Amino acid sequence: MSNNSKPLILGISGASGLIYAVHALKYLLAANYEIELVASKSTYMVWASEQETRMPSEPLAQEQFWREQAGVAVGGKLRCHPWGDVGAGIASGSFRTQGMIIMPCSMSTVAKLAGGLSSDLLERAADVQIKEGRKLVIVPRETPFSLIHLRNLTTLAETGVRIVPAIPAWYHHPQTIEDLVDFVVARALDQLDIDCVPIQRWQGSK
Repeated sequence: MSNNSKPLILGISGASGLIYAVHALKYLLAANYEIELVASKSTYMVWASEQETRMPSEPLAQEQFWREQAGVAVGGKLRCHPWGDVGAGIASGSFRTQGMIIMPCSMSTVAKLAGGLSSDLLERAADVQIKEGRKLVIVPRETPFSLIHLRNLTTLAETGVRIVPAIPAWYHHPQTIEDLVDFVVARALDQLDIDCVPIQRWQGSK
């Protein structure tokens, strides 16, 4: 049985830092969530550059691929969508979800969402969350931010989008890169009231 009666949409855009998406998927599937996943066209190129391996485009093969990357062979429910399938269920406002998270989120995706543009399924699904007043969380992975970036992010924030930059904390004494990644993933999922990442949270000063 799924952890929630409504699925969560996980969008993955072509920004560096795909490890964030992998870790989010690992914890969500392990916690038995139902995930609708869509990766943008540029994600395929970034994955090949960062991981030196090919990400399949066929939905069933991609589902197996993401489960292998996350290390969760069974658990939860995962459905992958081709980036160009703008007729998919998640492209409609009548498709009920508990929200969407784009992790990582490129500045190109930020700009299109801020301008109300949607040229693929990821952008359309995110635009639907905005117009329906549902939760949308983005994890931008860029530095430094230009004034254009900041204005686009401000536009999204004004519409209610939650913005969680890929900036880890240090009070939990991270020992590995995975510790830093998990902190960002946990804080992003917090915005959707999802608590499935085992991190050490702030306990207050002693």
